[in-house]
Amino acid sequence: MATTNPLQFIQQVRSEVSKVTWPTRREVLITSVMVFVMAMLTAIFFFFVDWLIRQGLSLLLGMF
Repeated sequence: MATTNPLQFIQQVRSEVSKVTWPTRREVLITSVMVFVMAMLTAIFFFFVDWLIRQGLSLLLGMF
């Protein structure tokens, strides 16, 4: 296993971090809003699916 001293490690980390393409503030804002919108749509969808299943089971069990 190769060993490096802490100074070399920090230099390598800084070198790698400089290669990262960081998103702009606008990109972060847009993707965050998209995540919240999709989460809301998913929650609404599953609410109605749950409601339909509950109504169907109530109707089915009410027949007996």
